[in-house]
Amino acid sequence: GLELSHCVGAGSLGPPVPWRSAGPCKMKRVRTVFKPEQLERLEQEFLKQQYMVGTERVDLAATLHLTETQVKVWFQNRRIKWRKQSMEQKKAKLTQFGVIQPATADSTDMKDHEDDTVDVEL
Repeated sequence: GLELSHCVGAGSLGPPVPWRSAGPCKMKRVRTVFKPEQLERLEQEFLKQQYMVGTERVDLAATLHLTETQVKVWFQNRRIKWRKQSMEQKKAKLTQFGVIQPATADSTDMKDHEDDTVDVEL
């Protein structure tokens, strides 16, 4: 299953404080660390199809010794990365052909949105 770290207080950045338990303990989910073999297989599957659903996802999760949710979230995050890369490639081509001007230091680009990845269980 999913590993959970210590109890965190609502809005608290420090360690858990047992005497401040004003409600149910909120557990923070520990980030999944994939093995290189798992990542290689996930990337292979992503190249075949960007969406993995149903029994295919269940089978892949079992083969890789992961949960179905871990596979689902990995595919969600990988699609976001793929879209960002596609946007950057399009932008580079348009810049190369003079359709748009190269980005300046104060312009907003995709780097501002690198924290868009989804790492939660639904």
